[in-house]
Amino acid sequence: MLSTSLFNNPYAIEVLQTKKKDLVEGISNTEHLLNLLIDKGILPPEKKVIMANYRSREEKNSRVLDILVSQGERACRLFFYPCLKLAEPDLYESIKEYVGDVNENIRDARRQLIGYLLERDHGGPVKIKQNQTPKALKAPEKPKRAVVPQKREKLRFSEPEKTVPLVKRTEEPKAVPPKPGGVFDAAAAGDLSLLEELLKGCDVNAVDSSKETLLHMAAAHGRVPVIEFLLSKGAKLDVRDSKGRTPLHRAAEKGHVQAVKFLVQAGADIYTLDSDSKTPAHLAAQNKHLSTVRALVEEETRSFRNHRAFLHMAALKDDSSLAQVLLQSGAPVDAKDNKQRTALFHAVNNGFERTARVLLEAGAQVDSGIIDAAFNHNSQSMYGLLLQYSKGLSPDTMLSALFKAVQRNLQGIVAALIDRGTDINGRNEMQYTPVLLAVELGHLETAKVLVAKKARLEERLPNQNSALHLAAQSGSLGVTQLLLEAGMDANVAGPGDMAPLHVAAFHNKPVLVEVLVRAGAQVNAPTRESLTALHIASQCGHDDVVSQLLRSKADVHAKDRQSWTALHYAGARAGAATVQQLLENSADPNVADKEKKTPLHLAALDGNSEAVSALLLGKARAGAKDMDGCTPLHYAAAKGHVRVAEALLASGKNNDDKNVWRKTPLHMAAEHGQDAVVDLLLPSGAKINALDNNRDTPLHCACRAGHLGTVRSLLGWTQGEKANLQATNSVKKTPLQVAESGQGEGHGQIVTLLKKKMLLIK
Repeated sequence: MLSTSLFNNPYAIEVLQTKKKDLVEGISNTEHLLNLLIDKGILPPEKKVIMANYRSREEKNSRVLDILVSQGERACRLFFYPCLKLAEPDLYESIKEYVGDVNENIRDARRQLIGYLLERDHGGPVKIKQNQTPKALKAPEKPKRAVVPQKREKLRFSEPEKTVPLVKRTEEPKAVPPKPGGVFDAAAAGDLSLLEELLKGCDVNAVDSSKETLLHMAAAHGRVPVIEFLLSKGAKLDVRDSKGRTPLHRAAEKGHVQAVKFLVQAGADIYTLDSDSKTPAHLAAQNKHLSTVRALVEEETRSFRNHRAFLHMAALKDDSSLAQVLLQSGAPVDAKDNKQRTALFHAVNNGFERTARVLLEAGAQVDSGIIDAAFNHNSQSMYGLLLQYSKGLSPDTMLSALFKAVQRNLQGIVAALIDRGTDINGRNEMQYTPVLLAVELGHLETAKVLVAKKARLEERLPNQNSALHLAAQSGSLGVTQLLLEAGMDANVAGPGDMAPLHVAAFHNKPVLVEVLVRAGAQVNAPTRESLTALHIASQCGHDDVVSQLLRSKADVHAKDRQSWTALHYAGARAGAATVQQLLENSADPNVADKEKKTPLHLAALDGNSEAVSALLLGKARAGAKDMDGCTPLHYAAAKGHVRVAEALLASGKNNDDKNVWRKTPLHMAAEHGQDAVVDLLLPSGAKINALDNNRDTPLHCACRAGHLGTVRSLLGWTQGEKANLQATNSVKKTPLQVAESGQGEGHGQIVTLLKKKMLLIK
């Protein structure tokens, strides 16, 4: 007989404390219960207001119970009866049965252990049908007591804190210390009649010190009739022992095939993982119970199609031994999960070569998805393994794999794929061949393999770029030398008749320029637009390439279709260093193009002040005129390039040169509203009232264009001749009249300004 000291004395306050968690979760009608407690005078009315501050039902319930405990035994008794019985009758009956069970097992009805519930309420427990879901889970219904022979020891219970919870079905059942000859021994021995006798009035889901239930015990010993009996009495299939194992785990671990089959048919989950993340099949395989593994595999094949299979789980854990056992037990090697992926895909995708080999040896199919997964790890050994076992891959799949291997520079895989018959000169969707792709990426080792495997080097992209053009673009010295040594022509023509030398110059690859020239590249070869490599390098300002080309005897006087020399391009785009190199190598600073523009014109037009300064130092003529009669200063004034204008003005007195329309730089600055240049030209002596072909003064030009700021600059000039406000042009209009004919906002402001200046208005 257990000592009564193991149990809490079930007075109402102690019952409430012991079962508080079940009560907090089980009371669903909190407001009704509060009203009853207030009506009975147990709680004051203001408590209901306080309870409104709690957000969740569980918080309110917990607070109510704490208040009741603080008010003592009488308040707790009234809470149970009549309040809880009226508000939550099912939960009340569960509490009542709990108190009754404790009293019955202690067998001392005179010590008030039965509590206030049984003394005041003589109603029977509420019966719940098997398929009915109560508001709160009750303890199992207490059957009639059976007379047990004295030689059999009764099933014992531990403290009530370990009892089956009232609300959540997933909490642990009662712990039952096993004794020889007891109920657990009966389950293990398969003594069904003794088990039935001992189990009367006891919880079928009670556990021993290892948290094993009777169903665990029966499963571990393969007692199918006992399993069937226990399940009929409500034994739980998914209950776990201290190692997280279900009864199915125990049966599989011991290799009890029939028990496994029965548990599975009863609904046991074949994929449940124990604390070591092992399934029942894993335990069976681990203990060499192949027939048990086979039974589980057959059940999976029959009932769990399109789910993640045992084999998939083995692949995901790189458990090659388990995979091998599963395959020997009949697991389909190419079964697919709900994402249509096979076990081989998971093994390859995670880089698990051991498991992948087991699956491949079992005949697993290799498809394009698995090929792609292999490349995720850039593993040549994995890919080599796939190629070793793969059969029947389509030519398109093989070619796609070849391009992926080239892209990742996996030369071993490239060689293996070509040896397997993959088209070495096949093209991808961008019309690259493998060698063109390898060259563009600068993958020397892969390019070597492809050249050695006789890839056609004459193949080109649709834009006519050859492999040598792509090598020059990538800047790979090794690849360029490889192609030249393999016999490619250094002067092979590409798009627009560009040679590889032009490409190297454009991409600023001076080392490649040297290599190509040594290999026979023509240094002055023109493109379709008559551009030489020196033109291109000068335009880009690639000084090192310019130096290399000049050392290689590039012609500084060569002209393109516009008659631009390298110095024209340098003036328009490059810096002082490029200009100086060309001048030092005898470039003509005053050479004119088809429009009679010199390099200085282009530099001024582009605002390239560095190039302007370098050209002026190189004896470029600041007053040179193009076919429109414009000097560099005309262009600098029109574009507002102040620093260029300053450099040009400092070089000589050319501030009043006129173009073919007899416009001075001041006309150009005024016409284009370049106030800063106007302010620069006037102090340098520019004539403020100079006339063009239309007899317009700079003020006429500024008024016509509506440039208010420029008009102010011209009107504000007082250090010499002032702007003539009465000057008339060829159509007899003064600046004011010209401004009045304009429609813009600036025109109106200019009109007002001129009238004030002419004292026509205040």
